[in-house]
Amino acid sequence: MSEAEHRRWLAQAVDLALENVKAGGRPFGAVLVKDGALVASGVNRMLATNDPSSHAEMEALRQAGPALGGVDLSGAVLYASGHPCPMCLAAAVMTRVSAVYYAFSNADAEPYGFSSAATYQALGVTLDPPPLPLTQLDAPGRTAADLYGD
Repeated sequence: MSEAEHRRWLAQAVDLALENVKAGGRPFGAVLVKDGALVASGVNRMLATNDPSSHAEMEALRQAGPALGGVDLSGAVLYASGHPCPMCLAAAVMTRVSAVYYAFSNADAEPYGFSSAATYQALGVTLDPPPLPLTQLDAPGRTAADLYGD
């Protein structure tokens, strides 16, 4: 896929996150794409479900298995509004997602209280090297303040 296509899918994940905030949810969205087609999407539903595992990436992965008829997501690409937390990244690795693209880093999210860097540190998890291709791209026309700010 071209960088323009990656940015288009990433913009969808960020738009989902913004819509989720407007609906009273947390500022995270994700889409899963395979062979250039949308397979699944999700938003962070922690507040709605009282389920700490209901992250946007997990919701997309939960939908993808039934949609594709299995848990092997080889060839799929996950697009997330923010850097995946260790749980979400582990689930992507376990399902053989081929790559993850995200818009906002933990450093971008830190001033707003949405960084997962402390969780990585507490678990002793480093991303050098990352377990799969993990790429940050600018969110087209969006800033961290747009997503995480008041």
